[in-house]
Amino acid sequence: MKKSKLSVQDMCMIGMSTAIIAIMAQISIPIGLGGVPMTMQTFAIILAAIVLGAKNSAIASLVYVLLGAVGVPVFANLSGGYDKVIGPTGGFLMSFPIMALLIGLGMDIHTKNKTMSVIAMVIGIVAGAVVNYIAGILWFCFAMKSSFLVGFEACVLPFILTDIGKAILAVIIGLPVRKVVRKAACR
Repeated sequence: MKKSKLSVQDMCMIGMSTAIIAIMAQISIPIGLGGVPMTMQTFAIILAAIVLGAKNSAIASLVYVLLGAVGVPVFANLSGGYDKVIGPTGGFLMSFPIMALLIGLGMDIHTKNKTMSVIAMVIGIVAGAVVNYIAGILWFCFAMKSSFLVGFEACVLPFILTDIGKAILAVIIGLPVRKVVRKAACR
């Protein structure tokens, strides 16, 4: 019998992180053009990536997106369905697993290489945010048949400061949680 590459603890952490992302998505404030809300989803994605690392946070984010795509009401405002994934804000949703992977890679380097620790963490967070923004803008422009500038003004500009705040908060909460989770995994 082939041994699973995910431990029971990994699966539990992935499940809990998926649930946290779904719960945090419900904290939603509509701002910006085109119905793009400010949610705490991105905070939860960053937090999951910091705590779980690349592989497991990407899996948790993918499970979240797939649950929403098949109709489970996990997206903002207790919504779900493939129409949300292909709608104007779908690019953000589709990029969540890549965002988590990039941030998680930065965190994995942070854990293994102390000389690159803060730099790797910051690069991972910035790279994840940039991928999320670009995917979100491009998909918004495609869905709304608008220019890149309109997409930037609707999907990024109103959110930059709050996203920086969410990233800082995720780091403040996530680093101590990551240490506890890693210590528990070694037992």
